[in-house]
Amino acid sequence: MKAYIVAALLLLSVVLAPASQAHRFAPSLLRMVEVGEQQYNVVWKTPAQTTSSVALRPVFPAQCSAMDDAAGEMEGTGVVRSWRMQCDGGLIGQDVEVVGLSDNQASVLASLEAADGSYYQSLLNTEQPVFSIPETPSVLQVVQEYSWLGADHIWGGIDHLLFVFGLLLLVGGGKRLLWTITAFTLGHSITLSLVTLGYFDYPVALVEFTIALSVFILALELSRKDRSGLLSHYPWWLAGGFGLLHGMGFAGALSEVGLPQGELPLALLFFNIGIELGQLAFIALIFALWLLVRNLFRGQEHRWLPLPVYVLGALSAMWCIERGLEVF
Repeated sequence: MKAYIVAALLLLSVVLAPASQAHRFAPSLLRMVEVGEQQYNVVWKTPAQTTSSVALRPVFPAQCSAMDDAAGEMEGTGVVRSWRMQCDGGLIGQDVEVVGLSDNQASVLASLEAADGSYYQSLLNTEQPVFSIPETPSVLQVVQEYSWLGADHIWGGIDHLLFVFGLLLLVGGGKRLLWTITAFTLGHSITLSLVTLGYFDYPVALVEFTIALSVFILALELSRKDRSGLLSHYPWWLAGGFGLLHGMGFAGALSEVGLPQGELPLALLFFNIGIELGQLAFIALIFALWLLVRNLFRGQEHRWLPLPVYVLGALSAMWCIERGLEVF
């Protein structure tokens, strides 16, 4: 167990420590919705905090022209611009490019919703900066892109990763870890599906606050010298219960990018699979670090025992205060 904590310290310093705010560098979004004959509403959302002086900018086909100004507004951690655009001949079969991806090391989720209900989507990055809109959506493309989006979201959501990290510290390895992670997976899968499919809604700010609170409660449990409480003996109840809340957070991220109308169940399934793959990769990374460093600090582990718990407690307390001010 002590070796896990030492490995986790290295992971925190390399991966988690630089993040003081969750979901800070989410992918940019370019959403185009056909609202009339060859007319489109365009929404362009980019992070407010950038890594380069070169601006991300969508470039449309030459036959497209803006019908009004694109006013920018702050929305959470991003800047949103929206405008109406006329494209003679429509966008089907055309290319839409985003410039500045390489300079910002950024990704953009581009989507088009046609008037007939067809949905087209592509994840743009430095290797693929052009959204080539096909005549019909590709099932394989939906599988690949939503799997990637799910994995990308769990790795970009530091609060979710910290909760998984805390569960690992609480239960160690073996069957207890298997049951605990399974319970967390079931919990967030249920609410992710129900919210995305529109069975119920929820107050976003309150859920974000309770996600931060779940990490703080986990840190409190880890700080106890006597691990005889119910949470330590039955951690799967903690993981499953708070997993329901984390699933709502995942659903909020998915609602921002949208789902293809013709492939909704498939996209939802593979977004969830992507989350699980990202989560398993995170756990595997901790175990890999443990294998590397378990012999380096032998005999000195006790000096470092409180540190990962302090990191969990400090970051989650900061999020609780920050998000609590938005709720109360």
